[in-house]
Amino acid sequence: MDALRKQASKLREQVAKQQQAVIKQFSATGYESSDVMVIDEMEMQLHHQLDKLYKSTREKRDFQKEIVKAAETFTAIGYKHIEAGTKLSEDCCKYGVENPNDEVLAKAASIYGDARKHAEKEVEDLNKLFFSQVLEPLRAMVAGSPLEDARHLAQRYSKMRQEAEIQATEVSRRQARVREAPIPENVAKLHAAETKMQELKANMTVLGKEAAAALAAVESQQERLTFQRLVAMVEAEKLYHERVAVILGNIEAEIVSEKQRKEAAPPVATLPVNPPSHVPEKTKYFLAEAIHSFEAESEKELSLSVGDYVVVRKVTQSGWSEGECQGRAGWFPSEYVEKRQRVPTSNGATEVY
Repeated sequence: MDALRKQASKLREQVAKQQQAVIKQFSATGYESSDVMVIDEMEMQLHHQLDKLYKSTREKRDFQKEIVKAAETFTAIGYKHIEAGTKLSEDCCKYGVENPNDEVLAKAASIYGDARKHAEKEVEDLNKLFFSQVLEPLRAMVAGSPLEDARHLAQRYSKMRQEAEIQATEVSRRQARVREAPIPENVAKLHAAETKMQELKANMTVLGKEAAAALAAVESQQERLTFQRLVAMVEAEKLYHERVAVILGNIEAEIVSEKQRKEAAPPVATLPVNPPSHVPEKTKYFLAEAIHSFEAESEKELSLSVGDYVVVRKVTQSGWSEGECQGRAGWFPSEYVEKRQRVPTSNGATEVY
């Protein structure tokens, strides 16, 4: 009978050792949520809390890494954008300088080239904001000591819990020995095992609470910092797009305005070097109305306002005409007036009706 008891006890010890070997194998790294042995209800709650915090802080750290990776990609693309935009700006300005005769397109190219520099400056500012307000804070948080220290405490707790599970098995084994042979030696060993078990439980409680508090603080900091950095990204991109939209709006307005001004302006004529000093007797005069204002720049020229009526007395092939308006006479661009009525003349006299 004693031999059977010894054999059964030996088998129980072997099973316990195999269980602990399996536990050790799967709990070698990090904090593992092992439920092989529950010491008490309070310890079980602490164990589950640590397991949840350990996983959530790891997930938040991984999310921060993804944001960092995206911001790094954005900045890399931004620098490529600056490089391409700067080259385009230089090419546009060069075309505007080298093609002055192509007035509309050359002017538009110059306007765009100059404004493009400001747009690339906005991209550079956006990259700087990404680096200072997103990349640097998140990188520091991911690799920071608070997170690693808290995770280290949780790992120490996990290892101590494994020791407690082994010790609980040892206590059970000693209790069986005492039941089989209640001799003083077995009783003393049982008391020693139980005392060690109580010490482990006390240390586990202290270490578990410390690890839980550290992980909870880190998790709160992760949530707050990650949220702030996401908001910073949104605000930086919003400001960038608003400023670029203003720049592009100004470019469009200036280019369109320049094109309309060129299309509306009449062709510029060249004043004859030696205008005739008198009008031949048989010249046919005619009445014209000013359709564009003209400001005289010399005594030989005649200022006109839109709607003025002019008696045109001479039209040259150079694009200038000579006439009289409101008692004043002089030269003005032919394209600035439109013919209204021809008036026959006799000996230089005119009659307007």
